[in-house]
Formats: sequence, structure tokens, C-alpha cells
Amino acid sequence: MAERIKSGIKRHRQSLKKRERNTVIKSDLKTQLKKFEEVLESKDANSAQQVLRDTEAKLRKAASKGAIKKETASRKVSRISKRVAALSS
Repeated sequence: MAERIKSGIKRHRQSLKKRERNTVIKSDLKTQLKKFEEVLESKDANSAQQVLRDTEAKLRKAASKGAIKKETASRKVSRISKRVAALSS
């Protein structure tokens, strides 16, 4: 911590907190996406729908917290929804 100015020290401390929070959120999101992939491979439409809901909620939550951008979350939701729809038909 090379900062000497009080506001710089505080800003650095805040950035470390935010980085830790974002790391946890992103890690959780990656785990959820892997779970979604596993369910999709099993080709079970009902469980895929349920996991899709959970995954979409986590993506939207991550976007609202600022861990990922809103457009990124929307794009990912769109792509996984399309895959579930293809599985259902």
C-alpha cells in the first residue's frame, strides 16, 4: 500500500473489499453454469427448466451487484434459454 493520502488509502481498502466480493460472486456463478451444463447433458427438460431459473437469477443478481455487466448477463441468459428451448422441443 504505497498510498499516503487519506482518501487514497480508503479507496484502496474499498477496492480490496469489492474485489473479494466480486471474486466470490463470479466463482458462485461459474459453479452454477457448470451445474447447468451437467443438467443439459442429461437431456431432462424439467430439471433443465428449474436449473435455468436458478442460473438466470444468479446472473441477474451478479449484474445488479456490478460483478458482471448487465449486457453480459442478458447475453448469457439468452443463450442458455435458447439451449433449454431447443432441448424442450
